Amino acid sequence: MKNQALPSKSPFAASAKLMLAFSFAIAFLLHVLLFATAPMVTEIMEEMDLSHAQFGLAFSVAMISLILFRIPWGLVSDRTGYVKALKIALVISAVSALLRAFSPSYPTLLLSQFFLGLGLAAVLPCLPLLVREWAPRTIGFSTGLYVSGFAAGNATALALTPHLLETMAWRHVLLLYGGLAAVLCGLWWCLARSTAEGTSESQLKNLGAVLRERYVWVLLFFMIASMGSYDTLATWMPKVLEMKELNSEIASLLPLGFFLAGPTVGLASDRFRNRKVIVGLLGVVAAASILGINYAPFSLLLLCLFLSGFSVIGVLTITLAVPAEHERLSASLGSVVGLISSVGNIGPAVMPVVFGFLMDVTGTFHASLLAVAALAGVTFILGSRVSE
Repeated sequence: MKNQALPSKSPFAASAKLMLAFSFAIAFLLHVLLFATAPMVTEIMEEMDLSHAQFGLAFSVAMISLILFRIPWGLVSDRTGYVKALKIALVISAVSALLRAFSPSYPTLLLSQFFLGLGLAAVLPCLPLLVREWAPRTIGFSTGLYVSGFAAGNATALALTPHLLETMAWRHVLLLYGGLAAVLCGLWWCLARSTAEGTSESQLKNLGAVLRERYVWVLLFFMIASMGSYDTLATWMPKVLEMKELNSEIASLLPLGFFLAGPTVGLASDRFRNRKVIVGLLGVVAAASILGINYAPFSLLLLCLFLSGFSVIGVLTITLAVPAEHERLSASLGSVVGLISSVGNIGPAVMPVVFGFLMDVTGTFHASLLAVAALAGVTFILGSRVSE
């Protein structure tokens, strides 16, 4: 007789696993589609007769669109629910991904990239809503699960694409990735479900009210520092290792730290509820490990590279997880995450330039790494003192 309660729990458990699998797959898809063009720069430039700046704009236009539309998608997801929002967004993403494979000219490539960013902009505002509904007791770990999906998608786009280009044209590779987006879109339309669709009422009535929440600003600075630090290190680390006369391939320890940080730190935040201590500790590790890249011997350098990626993405994981549990912010979760993830791109936009400028001025990378260590360490340590 005691087992009679189990069947009623099984449908929810199965649905929860399915929806969390969707969260990983959608995060994976976002980075696959965004970074798929990076390894095919030569092929695209030669066929379309582009300059390096023109190709750079083809990538940047998707990022600009991503930044512009995260806040609107956050408002939409709060109002209509994440299932409906992603139904629209995934259609836009899949159609754009397929159409860019057929781009007859540079302007149409730019247009398809812009609409690709428009669709993918819904991902970050919607996934926290999914996690809050289907994993309310393990929000940290489940957030870390989809964060690791970003890392897996990035690694797949950069590692698999060159091998695919050996056997097929770049348009066929993009068509393959577009087909993947179409399949995931179809599965979402057929299988995704929610018992807590959007609401017209919120404790935070509008974006202005969100901005008046002190904790939103703490999360925003965490986002700027974590995204800015990781993207800067990922951009410049191959050059730094080259200047240290080391194999640039060991820079892959950064994304390895990215991949493992999500579920590991997420699980720790679920078990040890005092996030102040976790964020403060990660801030110390971030500052020490990034500085260690400057001076550590080779054996410790490898550990420093791994811990640099692990610590800054660990804070990113907590930053995305805690609004779902916050007494006031959870009522406008999509809007909050849309806001901090959009404005948080200030870090990736500014810090790589600062890093390069300091290298030009000093002739070495030491001051540049010091600046990144200061950004991460100071922001995380001080932020942990004022966070709720």
